[in-house]
Amino acid sequence: MLSSITRFLRDEEGATAIEYGIIAGLISIAIVTVLPGLGDRLEGVFTRITTALPAVAP
Repeated sequence: MLSSITRFLRDEEGATAIEYGIIAGLISIAIVTVLPGLGDRLEGVFTRITTALPAVAP
C-alpha cells in the first residue's frame, strides 16, 4: 500500500498537460490584453472591401 502511494506521489505524467494548459491560458490573456482594438480595425477593413466589391464585379 505504501509503495503505491509513493509511486502516485512521484508520478509527474499529468503535470505536463497542466503546464501546457497554463501556458495556453497565459498566451490567450496576453493576446486579449495587447490587441483590444483589433476587432474594430478588422471590421473597418472588411467594410471597405464590401463597399469596393460592387464597383469591381460586373
